[in-house]
Amino acid sequence: MPSHAITFSTFNVNGIRAALKKGLAEYLEAGSADIVCLQEVKAEADQVDLSWLKYDHAVWNSAAKKGYSGTLVLSRLPMLGYTLGLGAQAHDQEGRLITVEYPRFFLVNVYTPNAKAGLARLPYRLEWDAAFRSHILALEQKKPVLVCGDLNCAHEEIDLANPASNRKNPGFSDAERASFSQHLDAGLLDVLRVFEPNTPGLYTWWTMRTGGSAREKNIGWRLDYWLASAALRAELDSCTIRTDVYGSDHCPVELVARLG
Repeated sequence: MPSHAITFSTFNVNGIRAALKKGLAEYLEAGSADIVCLQEVKAEADQVDLSWLKYDHAVWNSAAKKGYSGTLVLSRLPMLGYTLGLGAQAHDQEGRLITVEYPRFFLVNVYTPNAKAGLARLPYRLEWDAAFRSHILALEQKKPVLVCGDLNCAHEEIDLANPASNRKNPGFSDAERASFSQHLDAGLLDVLRVFEPNTPGLYTWWTMRTGGSAREKNIGWRLDYWLASAALRAELDSCTIRTDVYGSDHCPVELVARLG
């Protein structure tokens, strides 16, 4: 039986309740994606009415701290099952990860911890990355994996507008970039770079400290990714950054793959 294409979307909404009023509702209602993965939802399921959406399944992983972090998966496709978190108390208080099993693959929606100003949280960030990699490798023993979300790292200099001045800043420190490289060394593909290996200016986040001018001038960072098991390479059709979609300081990244 031939495979059919599925459209996936990942989007850090920086607060789903606020984002719904600023463009997210229109994006979701347009319904171009079969599966939508949201990060930094900053809410619990009973705080947001999504009954109007054309998605049959919603999986929430909210943080223990109210109004903080959190992830959500919306799906039109039936799921075989799902798990929340990494299965470790130290990592599972902030609602940062959802794993959904589909017939041909696992989908992992992740919101990687920020290393924080002065790299104050860098040691924990690196602990998280190691636990995250172990989780992915364990899943791959069963079937291929798609990973998406805000990984809070611009991997290479091409992935942000001002690499020289950000060398020691969170999201572009040497340690975080090396840790991200370990994700790829473990066998994951950075899907955008499969299709756009050398194209600069492809960003998914822009600071709001300049009142929106950073986005207008495209002075940004690529923090939001699709990663895929190498075994899925032949099924990956496209990866597109949707800079036309607003509602957050991030924008969605869409993947089309023949995995249906």
